[in-house]
Amino acid sequence: MPPSLVMPEAVVEDVSSALNAPKLIAPEPEHCPGPESKAAGQAAACAGCPNQAICKSAPKGPDPDTALITARLSHVRHKVLVLSGKGGVGKSTFTAMLAHGFASAPEKQIGLMDTDICGPSIPKMMGVEAETIHVTNAGWSPVWVADNLGVMSVQFMLPNQDDAVIWRGPKKNGLIKQFLKDVDWGELDLLLVDTPPGTSDEHLSVTTLLKESGVDGAVIVTGPQEVSLLDVRKEIDFCRKAGIRVLGLVENMSGFVCPKCAHETDIFAATTGGAARLARDMGIDFLGKVPLDPRIGMACDYGETFLDNFPDSPACAALLKIVRSVGQAVGLSFDEATGD
Repeated sequence: MPPSLVMPEAVVEDVSSALNAPKLIAPEPEHCPGPESKAAGQAAACAGCPNQAICKSAPKGPDPDTALITARLSHVRHKVLVLSGKGGVGKSTFTAMLAHGFASAPEKQIGLMDTDICGPSIPKMMGVEAETIHVTNAGWSPVWVADNLGVMSVQFMLPNQDDAVIWRGPKKNGLIKQFLKDVDWGELDLLLVDTPPGTSDEHLSVTTLLKESGVDGAVIVTGPQEVSLLDVRKEIDFCRKAGIRVLGLVENMSGFVCPKCAHETDIFAATTGGAARLARDMGIDFLGKVPLDPRIGMACDYGETFLDNFPDSPACAALLKIVRSVGQAVGLSFDEATGD
C-alpha cells in the first residue's frame, strides 16, 4: 500500500518544531542571526526586533532526525543539488537528462529525488508517472526507471495525477524529511536532488537536513538572457551563505538546433555575456551550453531517453560533456560517469 499524502496535524506540528521554525510576527532584520541560531534573540541585531522574545524562547539545537537521515544516506557516495534561480529555464528537464547520462554507466547506481512538491514533473519525464510507492520493512522503495536508476517524487503519492498540492512550508518540509529519512535508496553512487526555482522552503529543508551527511555541491541552471541571470546571482549567493559548493553553471536553451540540418541559431540573446561571463565574474566553473532541440521536449513528453534516441544531436554531445564535468567535480572519473 502506498504511503498517504495526507499528513496528520500532529505530524505537521512535530515537523515545525523539529525544524525549529518559530512563528515570527515581522520580517527578519538584515543582520538577523536566524531564529534557529543559539544567538537568536540575544545578538545585537535583535535589539528592537518585534520577534526578539519569540526567537529567544524558541527551542534551539539540531533537528533530532538529522542523525537518522545521515545514517540512511550513509551508503550514498555523492549528493548533488540541481538549482535554478528562475523558473522556466529547463532545470527539471536538464536534471532528468543528467540522471540518464550518469545511469548510462550500467555498473553505477543513480537516484533522483524530486523536491518540487507543487510542480513534480520528473516522473513524467522519466516515463513513470503512473507508478506508486511501495512500502517495505526497510522503508519506502523508489520507483525504478531502470535497473540502476531510481526516482522519488510526491507525484507517486497523489490520488489523481492532476491533483494540486496546496501546502504551506511545514508540510513541504515534512515530506522532504520523509524522502530523506524513510526512502530505502540502498547503495547509490550518486543522488541528484531536483529543486524548485528560488531559495525558499524546499531549499532550506534540503540543505539543513543534509548538513551532517554532506552535499558534494550544486549545479545551477540558467538561460542565456539577463532576466534569468539576475536570479541566478541570488542562487549563487544562497549557496555561499548556506555553505554549499557551486560545482558550476550550465547555460540551458543556448541557441536552437535545427533537427534537419543541425544548424544552431540564437533564440535567447546573451545580452550581458550569458552564463559564461557570469561564471567568470562570480569565480565559479562554467560547465557548458546546452542548445535547444525540439526532440528534447518530445522525449520528455513521452518519458523516453533523449540521449539514447538522438545521440547525434549537438545537445546530446553537450549534455554528455557536462555529465563528465560534474562527475569529475564530485570524484567520479569520466569513464565512471558515462560508461565510456
